[in-house]
Amino acid sequence: MDISTTAKKSYGVQAEDFTQTITDATEMLRSEEGTINNLTFSGKLVQLKPVGEALVIGDLHGDLESLVTIISKSKFTSRMEQNKDATLIFLGDYGDRGAKSVEVYNTVLSLKIAFPSQVILLRGNHESPTDLLASPHDLPAQLQLKFKEKWVAVYSKVRELFNSLHTAVFVEGRYLMVHGGLPSRIRSIQEIAEADTLHPKKPFLEDLLWSDPDETVKGTYPSPRGAGNLFSKTITETVLGKLNVKLLIRGHEQAHEGFKINHDGKVLTLFSRKGPPYFNAYGAYLDVPLSMKIEDANQLLPYVHKF
Repeated sequence: MDISTTAKKSYGVQAEDFTQTITDATEMLRSEEGTINNLTFSGKLVQLKPVGEALVIGDLHGDLESLVTIISKSKFTSRMEQNKDATLIFLGDYGDRGAKSVEVYNTVLSLKIAFPSQVILLRGNHESPTDLLASPHDLPAQLQLKFKEKWVAVYSKVRELFNSLHTAVFVEGRYLMVHGGLPSRIRSIQEIAEADTLHPKKPFLEDLLWSDPDETVKGTYPSPRGAGNLFSKTITETVLGKLNVKLLIRGHEQAHEGFKINHDGKVLTLFSRKGPPYFNAYGAYLDVPLSMKIEDANQLLPYVHKF
């Protein structure tokens, strides 16, 4: 699969074809259960065996150029074709705040359809349930501009897609990957798997999509974003210990270098887009062998690629 060709097709995608791509990907996501190759699905949790290699991409926010750059530089579609143990993981926030949201969704979903058991799509706060959805949520305006009177039907399908996205990736003994942050009161990995069905009675999904690590708070503090919380190093250590993982890998926050490390190396943030309204100098992604045993994010620095 040539990512540049797929991206070019996305520029001219019509409402009917875009809707079909969304429908096909949504049905694929909804059918994922049990064990498929290296993946085991439990609710909205994806358990990934620590074998092979993973490419992890953070927020894209309608930046198609960065997506094409990452896939091209890493040659990851070729690697997936050659190795069934190569896994591509998106941490959510595909659209909004960038001019090419439709094109990014179409390209990402095309990757999922082409490599169904090797591409994992996580839910970001810009794919939240309606009671948690980020503002501004300008995807509807982009759909209206591109598809005219057909935009309402297309957006209805997009909402179905949002509700079908996974919530977290769990690599036992190594990583928890989510879009936002850690629920401070989580007791087990099963509660993460069930976070969407527990919402809104329990705030687990809100934290997974919205929360941020902070170096100054004690415990948790309500987030200035208006949803989720700021959480402390102590919360990170406690939750990761309960889940038997060493490191949280997440997106959600702009980082000047395209990535940042928090909580004494226990949190790695990836931000994979560039350009207004963000002003980070670089985007970044992670390209890592999953078999490697790690204790903190500093060990992953050779595998973090800036562009």
